Formats: sequence, structure tokens, C-alpha cells
Amino acid sequence: MSIQKEIFYREFVQRENDILRAPYNPELEFYSVIKSGNVAKIRQLCEEPLMNKPGLGTLSANPLQNMKFHFVITTALVARYCIEGGMELSTAYSLSDFYIQKADHCKTAKEVSDLHPVMCEDYTKRMKNLRKQKICSKPIAECIDYIYDHLHTRITVETLAEQVDLNPSYLSRLFKKEIGTTISNYIQAKKIETAKNMLVYSDYSLSQIASTLAFPSQSYFTEIFRKKTGMTPTHYRTLYFRNTEIGKEEKK
Repeated sequence: MSIQKEIFYREFVQRENDILRAPYNPELEFYSVIKSGNVAKIRQLCEEPLMNKPGLGTLSANPLQNMKFHFVITTALVARYCIEGGMELSTAYSLSDFYIQKADHCKTAKEVSDLHPVMCEDYTKRMKNLRKQKICSKPIAECIDYIYDHLHTRITVETLAEQVDLNPSYLSRLFKKEIGTTISNYIQAKKIETAKNMLVYSDYSLSQIASTLAFPSQSYFTEIFRKKTGMTPTHYRTLYFRNTEIGKEEKK
């Protein structure tokens, strides 16, 4: 069962095939990888050059201009998804302007294509840093990374303490001091945050989501979700399924 849960979790967080069509026919999950700060995954998604990906539409008969148009569209969407994820508006748009200007100076379609993974990784790293901006010590930073990578499992203080080679009691105090909440509350909040994304961006059932995120039961998942958000998972999905501000515009 634990293997199955990991498969579901990895399928959602690290979609291997579906996202490869982005950014030309924009898919929410591609941009969500950047928004979530998943550097390893965005590197994987960008291994195939932008100019070689399937689904690239023709926006200009000139190959260089065509690639520039696609780059501008992608960069604009990346910036707006990052703003939705908490990046300062001025930072997101300044970075967007910087990369669009760099693309404008490119002399070949390949140069523009090569700039694409650089831009994506830059935004992704900045989003990753946002979630750790209040972290002061290496052990806590390592704990945060472990939690994000293992939300499909039951994570305990003892597990984290073993990972960073600290006494569980000391780690608990240090975590509370630096993050401002307990380890268990933090893990719970991140699981609910991921559940919200799964409700919005996937078709997984509530039982699948509960199992994937290692909640002991669907009823317990619903109880915690309601406690954290003020509504049930079903109500949340009804309100927001593929209905973010960016998603609304993409449907137009």
C-alpha cells in the first residue's frame, strides 16, 4: 500500500508525460511545478529543448520570431503563477522583463530555446527559497526539504531527528523557534496545501488524496481539511477546480 501511495504522490508532483506539452498549450501542472519550487523536477521537464517539444504552434513564419513569441508567453505565465504563489509582484515582473529582453537580443531560435530552462530554473529556485526564507539553520532547512519530498508518508519527529542527527526533543524546540509552529502542525499544513492543489489541478478522488498524503482515513482528512480551510474538500473542489485566476484566463 505504501508503494501505491508513493506512486500516486509522485504522479501528481512529478507528472512525467502530461506536462511535456507545456507551455505551448498551457497546462496548469507545468507551472505548478515552478510555483511549488521543485527544482529537480523543473530541470527534468526542461531537458528537452523548447524548440523540439511537440505541440509548438506557429505564431510567426520566422523561426526566430516564433520562438521569441513562445518564450514571452511562457515567461509571462511563469511570472504570474509565481505571484499567485507568493512572489512579490515587482520581483516577478522585473525578472520577466529581464528574461524577455535577453530573449529579444538572441540571434537564433536555439539561443532562445536555451534560455528557456535558465528562466524556468531561476523562478523555481526563487520560489523554493520563499518557503525557507525564515529558516536560519541547516538542520531545519533539511527537515523542510525532507517533509516536501515525503508528504506521501507518515512523517514523525523521530524520523526527522534521525535525518538531521539531532535529539527529537531538541529538534522540536529548534523547529518551533525558527518556524513558529510545531513540526506536526507544519507537516499537517503542508499536506493540506498539497491536497488543495490536488483538488484544484487533478481528478483524484478524496479517498485517493487522503491515502496518497498518508492520512489514516478519508474522514480524518476531511476533518483536518475543514479545520485548516473552513470548508470540506468537496466544497473546496466545487469552488476552485481548475479555477484559479490564471486558470480562468486560460479558459477564455
